[in-house]
Amino acid sequence: MRVDNLPADGSSIQPGQKARLLYAAANSDLTRRLWNAALGKSDEDPESAMGEIGGQTHGLGLDALLSLFDDREAPASAPPIGAADTPSAVAPAESLGGNARHQPALAAAAARTGIPETALAAIIDAEAAKGPGGSWLTYSRNPRSSAAGLGQFLSSTWVSEAQRAGTWLNGFARAQGWLDSAGRVIGSARSDLLALRYDATASIQAVADYAQDNLSRLKSAGIDVGTSIASIAQSAYLGHHLGIGDATRFLKGALDPSRAKLLLVAQIGLQDAGARIANAGSAVMAHRQWLLDYVGKRIVPSRFS
Repeated sequence: MRVDNLPADGSSIQPGQKARLLYAAANSDLTRRLWNAALGKSDEDPESAMGEIGGQTHGLGLDALLSLFDDREAPASAPPIGAADTPSAVAPAESLGGNARHQPALAAAAARTGIPETALAAIIDAEAAKGPGGSWLTYSRNPRSSAAGLGQFLSSTWVSEAQRAGTWLNGFARAQGWLDSAGRVIGSARSDLLALRYDATASIQAVADYAQDNLSRLKSAGIDVGTSIASIAQSAYLGHHLGIGDATRFLKGALDPSRAKLLLVAQIGLQDAGARIANAGSAVMAHRQWLLDYVGKRIVPSRFS
């Protein structure tokens, strides 16, 4: 069954193409494991993607992945949207430039969750790898983690979102018969579910659900996420990028120095991180300065309105 242009069962992929795709994925997975071993962390850390931010390290195997598919994408089809009076900031398609084909999915996700459309576009723009003209690459894959798709979801996070009641992904997984009676992903369906990250509509809907949940959890932790579209987008992005645990500690100024250093090294490399820590006087301050600067420059919803 297809949601956008990618059948979940991979039926449109030729045998030779599928073999090259599996090889590229395995190559990426090996690199991820070596990187995690060097950082002294487990293969799947639900608190952080631990990879380069904003699609900057998606180069390994990305061209090979993209070459397996026709680069023409059909307009994203979307599930029925929610109440018409759900607040959203609808961006005209032309404001998205080369990503205008994703506007229907963005609008549907915004209407369903209440997360402004421009906020969703800003989050995805910071996460996805880019093609010519800044177009978001549907088959983005981070070689340093299992993060994939427009939303750069880790495998573990994607599975969790599929199992979380009320999400778009949960509804789709149930319809496909991918969940058991307890709502857990069936082992034989795991690969099909993870392949869905490469579908634009599924990724956009998941970004919206994840943003909504992260904002709710930040508010429950006593954190003011603001009311402007920019503050909502930036708060949601911190939850998406760091994971809710680290995001909460970051926003409360309670991030552990060792964790701050690990996060900073994963994002900008050991040498640059060392220089920033020396200049700032501490790993916590260096990481804080870098991330706030990045978020301030990259998560700008007004660019999409």
